Amino acid sequence: MPFRLKRVYDPPSPRDGMRVLVDRLWPRGLSKAEARLDLWLRDVAPSDALRKRFHHNPPEWKSFKAAYFRELQRNQETVEQLRRAGRRRVVTLLYAARDQTNNNAVALLEYLVDQA
Repeated sequence: MPFRLKRVYDPPSPRDGMRVLVDRLWPRGLSKAEARLDLWLRDVAPSDALRKRFHHNPPEWKSFKAAYFRELQRNQETVEQLRRAGRRRVVTLLYAARDQTNNNAVALLEYLVDQA
């Protein structure tokens, strides 16, 4: 699957292909024009309760991923939308978190690869 990860604050590139924001909240201080999104998939992001519970706490990473994967299992329609897009072109999953290792986009990519 041609999925990539990128912080939404990084400059857009033609290599990004389809740019999809996978966060539930809009990134602070970023205009829609600057973001240059093709799609904002709020529904593929973790629920507010899960997002607040994890709040980028690395020791909770495994627990967060397990709970998030369960949410994704219940949201296959939106996940399939991403998979279809990835069959046609490169899809860059955009996220706002500073932590480039432990964030929902990283977990989502792992889920997409594991479920392929």
